[in-house]
Amino acid sequence: MEDNWLDLSSTLGLIATAVLTFNLLLGILLSTAYRRSPLWKRLPAAFKKVSVDDLHNWTAYVALVLALTHPLLLLPDAAQKYHLPDILFPLYAPHQAIWTVLGALALYAVILVVVTTQKAVKARLGFRTWKNIHLISYCTALLFVIHGIVMDPELKDRPIDWLDGEKLVSELCGLVLVAAMVIRWRWHLRHRRPIT
Repeated sequence: MEDNWLDLSSTLGLIATAVLTFNLLLGILLSTAYRRSPLWKRLPAAFKKVSVDDLHNWTAYVALVLALTHPLLLLPDAAQKYHLPDILFPLYAPHQAIWTVLGALALYAVILVVVTTQKAVKARLGFRTWKNIHLISYCTALLFVIHGIVMDPELKDRPIDWLDGEKLVSELCGLVLVAAMVIRWRWHLRHRRPIT
C-alpha cells in the first residue's frame, strides 16, 4: 500500500499540471478578442454556450485541489518519511529538497492567484494590481512543469529519464505553455493600442 500513496501522489501531480496548463490556455484565450475570430464564429452554437470564463475559474479550483492533495498523499507513506513541515516548508524535505521547493512555490502561487481572484479581494485590490498578481500564473505553470520533470517519481534521486511517460506529460505541458505564451505575446504586440 505504501507504493500506492507515492504513485497516487505522482499521478495527481501530473493531472494538476495538465489541468493548470489547460487553465492557462483558457486564461490566454480570455485575454484576447477570441469571439471576433473567424474560427470562433464557425464553431457550433452549442459549443459557444460554454462560458470560457466559468470554465477557467472552475479549472483553477480543480488544479488547486489537486495541487494541495498531491503532496499530502506522501504523509501516510511511511517509507518516504514526509511530515507536514516537510511539505509546508520543504527546504529540509527528506527527498530532492530543491525540486520540492519548486513544487511548493508553485502551490503557494496557485493559492495566491485563486484567492486574489475572489470578487471581494479583487475589488479591494483594484484591476491593475489584480492583473499584475494574476500574471504570476505563467510562472506558476512553468514551475509545476519543471517540478514534474526534475522530480524522481520514486523519490530515489535517480537521473532524469526524459522519455519516461510521466516526464513526457510534463514536457508536453511545458511545450504547450511556452508556445501559448509566445502566441499570446505576439498577439499583444500586434493589437497593442498606440500611445496618444
